[in-house]
Formats: sequence, structure tokens, C-alpha cells
Amino acid sequence: MIFTKQQLTRFAAFFLISTLVSFNVIPTESVGASPDAIGTNARAAALIDVESGRLLYSNNGDTPMRIASLTKIMTAIVAIEHGNLTDMVKTSKRAVGKEGSSIYLQLNEEMSLSNMLYGLMLRSGNDAATAIAEHVGGSEEGFVHLMNEKAIQIGLTNSHFMNPHGLDDDEHYSSANDLAKLSAYALKNEVFAEIVSTKEKKAPNPHDPWDYRWQNKNKMLAMYEGADGVKTGYTKKSFRCLVSSATRNGQKLAAVTINDGDDWADHRNLLDWGYKHFPLRTIVEKGNEISGYPYAIGQSFSYPLNLEEESGIDSKLVLIDAATTQYALGERGHLHFYLKGQKIGVVPIYDTGSARLQLPNK
Repeated sequence: MIFTKQQLTRFAAFFLISTLVSFNVIPTESVGASPDAIGTNARAAALIDVESGRLLYSNNGDTPMRIASLTKIMTAIVAIEHGNLTDMVKTSKRAVGKEGSSIYLQLNEEMSLSNMLYGLMLRSGNDAATAIAEHVGGSEEGFVHLMNEKAIQIGLTNSHFMNPHGLDDDEHYSSANDLAKLSAYALKNEVFAEIVSTKEKKAPNPHDPWDYRWQNKNKMLAMYEGADGVKTGYTKKSFRCLVSSATRNGQKLAAVTINDGDDWADHRNLLDWGYKHFPLRTIVEKGNEISGYPYAIGQSFSYPLNLEEESGIDSKLVLIDAATTQYALGERGHLHFYLKGQKIGVVPIYDTGSARLQLPNK
């Protein structure tokens, strides 16, 4: 069926198109057609592509488990989003007396929220976690409410928080898949990403003539090329837990293991496996013209794909009504992408030659 330009612009229309654009998915020799099998020593594990949110690997990923100090990923992002980084946080008696790992804050000591977050994430200070929670949430209990609200907002379905530090509690848990989703969310925050990628941090020390000096406990930052986060964890009941992230060739991956006696090696293997088998592939580039229509792609789109998945990509063109605000601003519709029937992304389209096509990608 042939549509006139008037018909195309008057109505919101849906079209399934098999050859809209020339897909620019470039095969890579190092990428096998079918991923090699991989396993870990963990009770549960997951691997996620941070930008797209695609889970690339999951083993026992939806089982709720104790997560120790991986809890502090949630603590940090909630504090960053709800707090003021320049605020001075005063340490209470409850915070000073918190058991477990510590940055050795003293009663009524004041430290900026920003520096306290470094102590939280680099040294896993339970005293810092409690002080942060009391300051940002008004009380530890108030802050925990914010943590659980954030879990719902992100879509974590197997998580429940009872404290900001991760000390064992039967009602405090998460899953490998949820932690992968949480980490992907948090890593898109520039402040969070900067903190967890820091190997060493100095902060003013009001009690001694020398500064605090915190070395990051995350050995992956030194062990793995491109490593840039995220958090270690351990209790006697949860055992070793780890979330790590790395960026290579513009692609950021995050790996999660819970209860893993060989986590450093497992994380290297998981990340290597992800980069080998699911590299970012360019599906369309900004400016690509749509065959048979006077439109062009307004934004480049890439997605982590295994080589054999290329043939499973379909697209749908959705044209918008000329009476809409979007149309007045120059958009003519959207191109939706699907992998084996599941939507994986959407990009705007404009008239061919539109000035919007000349603007840098956002």
C-alpha cells in the first residue's frame, strides 16, 4: 500500500518494516556465533550491560540472599539523590558504636556527606553508613524507608532492606539479578561512578595532624583492565560478595557474585566472557535514511548482541500525528527495535535533511 505524504502526516500510524535501514552490525572474529558455557563458584551470579540494562548472564539470579555490604550500593545512591553533598554530617553515638568494618569516626565528629560517602564505599564503614542514614533520612529507620522505595522504583523484585550497612538480618536481602539492576542504575550517576572508581581518597581529619587516607578494598580496580567499580562485601553468614564493573571500547559491564570463595577470578572471567560474546554492536547510525520514506534516523543506537542474534532484530516505524507538540518540534515518529519479539530500544526520526540531524548525539 502506498501512502501519500498527507496521509502519513495526518494520522498516527504503525508499520512493520523489514528493510527500513541498512543495519550496521559488524561481525567480529573474536565473537563466537554461540557463547561458550561459563560458570562460577558463587551461589548466585549475574552479568549486566549497564547502558542497555540487558542481563547477559544469570545463575540462580532471582533467589533472595544475604548481601552484606553490597547493601551500601543502595545506601550511596539514595544518599546522593536525597542529600546535599556539601552538608556536614555529625556522627551520633549509634553510628560510633556500630559493629563491623569502620572508618573510626568519633562521637559528634563532623564530616561532609561527600567525604563520608567515600569512606562508605572505599572502606565499607558501617559507622559512616549509619551516620549518613541518620542525616539524610532523619533516622536510620527513615532512611531504610527511602531505600525500599528506591528498590520499588528501580524494579527490584527480590529485595528488602532493613539497614544501610548490610549487617545480617533475616529480613534484609537481595538477589544477584536485582543487584545487577541496582548497580546499572547507580553507575549512571556521575557522583556514584566517580566515588566507586576511586582507588585512594584523602579527607580532613579533625583529630590528628594528618588526613584520613582510605584505600579502596576493591582489588578489581588494580587487577582488571578498565575496572571502575563497585563494592565488596562479607559477613560470616553471607560470605564473600562482590559487584565489579569495567568499561572497554565504550561498553560498561557489571558483574555480581554472592557467596563466592573465588570471586576475583570469577569476576575476571565473567567480564571477559561478556566482552567476548556480547560486544556493543551499532544497529543504526544517526542520519541513516529509512528506505521508501523521506525520513532519517535522529540518534545512533547500539546494543550488546551475540553474533547469531543479528538475524533476530526487527523494527517498527511509528509515525506521529501532525497536531502533536513532538511534530511541531521536528519529530516525525520513532523507530522501535525488537530482538526476538522483545523491545530493546527506540530512536526518533526526522525529515531527511532536518537540522536536528546535524546536532551532536545526546
